[in-house]
Amino acid sequence: GEWADARAAVRERFPDVWTPARSDLCFATTNRQTALKALAEKVDAIIVIGSQTSSNTNALERVARESGCGRVVRIETVDGLSQVDGLGGVVGVTAGASVPERLVREVLERLAPLDGIEDLRVTDEDEYFPLPARLRGLIPDDQLGADRHRDAGTALDHLAEQVTASERTA
Repeated sequence: GEWADARAAVRERFPDVWTPARSDLCFATTNRQTALKALAEKVDAIIVIGSQTSSNTNALERVARESGCGRVVRIETVDGLSQVDGLGGVVGVTAGASVPERLVREVLERLAPLDGIEDLRVTDEDEYFPLPARLRGLIPDDQLGADRHRDAGTALDHLAEQVTASERTA
């Protein structure tokens, strides 16, 4: 890809330069791009969820187009769907690595596919990134749950609920 071309050009000009032995793309970005290539073969349109300024979401949009999908739509929020006309057939949905899972769920719910949702998986990500200690410390142990299955978005949602509840009682 782009990184390999850049590395080759740098090595040609500076033969002694150190470069990483493997791609610096994170596993989540690589996995999403691989899944997107498989998805593009099965769908009539693809919705890419993510910020216009996100490089990994821009890459997903590019991969979707290069994979031959007839229609690729980029949205940042679920409300972006209201500006999309004529989606039909089988619609694939993908999202940048930093897009919260709840936003993906909201998009799927708004699409409300007549024939249901099929989850396409090309790999299972089982990497474990514990919540930062400062964030963990804000959540009572009895409410933290199984840390391995609790993501930062869920923890932040829980904290937002606590703040809202404390504002109501104040």
